[in-house]
Amino acid sequence: MTPSLAEYAGRWVALVREEVIAVGATAEAARASAQLSQPKAQPQVVFVPEPFDYELPAIVHVVGRALPDPAKVWLVGGAVRDVILNRRVRDVDFAVDGDGLAAARAVGDSLRAAFYPLDAERGTGRVILRAADGLTHTLDFATLRGHDLYADLAARDFTLNAMALSLTALDSLIDPLRGQQDLRAKVIRACGPAAIADDPLRGLRAVRHAAELGFTIDKATREAIRAEAAALARVSAERIRDEFIRCLGGPQPAASLRALDLLGLLKPIVPELGALKGVTQSPPHTLDVWEHTLAVLTRLEEVLRVLGLRHDVDAASDLILGLVAVRFGRYRQQLNDHLSASLSSERPVRWVLMLAALLHDAAKPGTRSVEADGRIRFLDHENLSAELTQVVMTRLRFSTDEIKHARTIVADHMRPRLLSKAGEPSSRAVYRFWRDAGAAGVDIVLLSLADYLGKFGGSPPPQDEWAQHLAGCFKLLEAYFEKRATHVAPPALVNGDDLISELGLKPGPKIGELLEAIREAQAAGEVSDREAALRLARHVLGMNGA
Repeated sequence: MTPSLAEYAGRWVALVREEVIAVGATAEAARASAQLSQPKAQPQVVFVPEPFDYELPAIVHVVGRALPDPAKVWLVGGAVRDVILNRRVRDVDFAVDGDGLAAARAVGDSLRAAFYPLDAERGTGRVILRAADGLTHTLDFATLRGHDLYADLAARDFTLNAMALSLTALDSLIDPLRGQQDLRAKVIRACGPAAIADDPLRGLRAVRHAAELGFTIDKATREAIRAEAAALARVSAERIRDEFIRCLGGPQPAASLRALDLLGLLKPIVPELGALKGVTQSPPHTLDVWEHTLAVLTRLEEVLRVLGLRHDVDAASDLILGLVAVRFGRYRQQLNDHLSASLSSERPVRWVLMLAALLHDAAKPGTRSVEADGRIRFLDHENLSAELTQVVMTRLRFSTDEIKHARTIVADHMRPRLLSKAGEPSSRAVYRFWRDAGAAGVDIVLLSLADYLGKFGGSPPPQDEWAQHLAGCFKLLEAYFEKRATHVAPPALVNGDDLISELGLKPGPKIGELLEAIREAQAAGEVSDREAALRLARHVLGMNGA
């Protein structure tokens, strides 16, 4: 930075023969001020960068060395924001004065990393690099949107994402829209009055950022989001899906849902949820169906947090959640592996679980009935909610595997509670649960815990009932994680050919029924060898000698 301009850091200045004749918070303000002071002058209006003394991730320096012309490339967007906030940086965006696709290819070639063209027409390419620290970095290179860097930054969504660092001057922050100031104030502010209208999906992104960072959305931006909510109809289902599921999968999912609802964004995405409001339920429920659903999301996020790989001392100190940690803490790694896995996309199972939790009671309004004694019932709501879940997820273009997984969660979300009401479930009941649910059974157990707690709002549940429910859920997870070979998927003692040859049967559906009866008896500890399996088959068939 030129010494004479250092005092103007973070502002725009108008220069005539390298002398400052005007200063402004924006380029227009500096130019207008210059016009007043020297009407005939033709000043050069420039932004004066601010000192930037934050430690950048090593990957930024690696990219700078790999580029043929780093002077024409800037680190931009979320990476700059996260460095300032001391958050881990994984995805890194670069703006390129020139061909972003060519820059990405050059970096990929230099680093021997995978290169993918994202948008050839707009000059955007991606590099996937596994760094020396073992982390996988996604590096995106995009041609400037506009005639220069400042036009590019002004066209972005929010000021906190509109900061940049030149790769040849990483100690100087280019922040013409005062994004760092908004970071300090913990405010999410649109880059300009047309930012939301240009892309209505930015309303969802504002809510997601607010939840992730603990920020508020400024009033003008909120008003713009609300004004453009109906315009979500012109946004592709895939883009809506990706932003919406991130809101659900991030911190404070219930708060995010409330914000989406208040801003008018929820109705265009899942209009079916509007019917949940005001639908009352019988005790022990204390909330209507909508508030109960939000309570379940909150409780589920708490359960997942207390069972995370990093032990949350504060969460575990809560008596109710502490019991969850005591009972299921031994399965932290297995649960994390399950929830982090993806079904057929980059979306983790955890996100699908949160969506299933949102929709688990979605059909209750249409199934509500009141009996003579005043008891409110929602007969078959779980199966109808599963059907509605398929409708919603199909509309949002989720994969077939994700839809099937979520449907199973919703359809069976009441099952663990029913199994534990009479005490710990039997080995036969445990086997049948996993036979029907498959891997989704893990998510069903987790949702069941949150669903039970959600009945009582913020109040603690009856301790004896809670302990009993925990015990039943523990037996289910214990079978899946520790006793799978005996309680979930016992090894075959006989096969179809054995049944045909030993019992004189013909091929057909009956063979499968007998094999299933044998597996179930194995899981129950009633059959343990080939001869016992054949005896059971004869008994089921009603043959002599059983």
